Amino acid sequence: PSTSFFPSPSCSRSKSRFYFIALPALFKQELQNTEAEEGGTATLRCELTKPKAPVEWRKGDVTLYPGLKYEMKQQGCAAELVIYDLELDDS
Repeated sequence: PSTSFFPSPSCSRSKSRFYFIALPALFKQELQNTEAEEGGTATLRCELTKPKAPVEWRKGDVTLYPGLKYEMKQQGCAAELVIYDLELDDS
């Protein structure tokens, strides 16, 4: 998405447009495999190139949402997914 800035009519009659395109957030550190025991808790971490970039956690095609099973944390460029009460299906 781009953001457009237009001069105020009281400042100028110019129809020039300036477009600023935001660079995408990239992974500085990707997710690593984590081992945990059934019934336990696992934390998955990644690091992005931009602080507070929007992060969407997915398992395959399914988007994960915060609740009793999942907790999402984000501070600066670091994002974490905590999975509680692990089951074999969480692999």
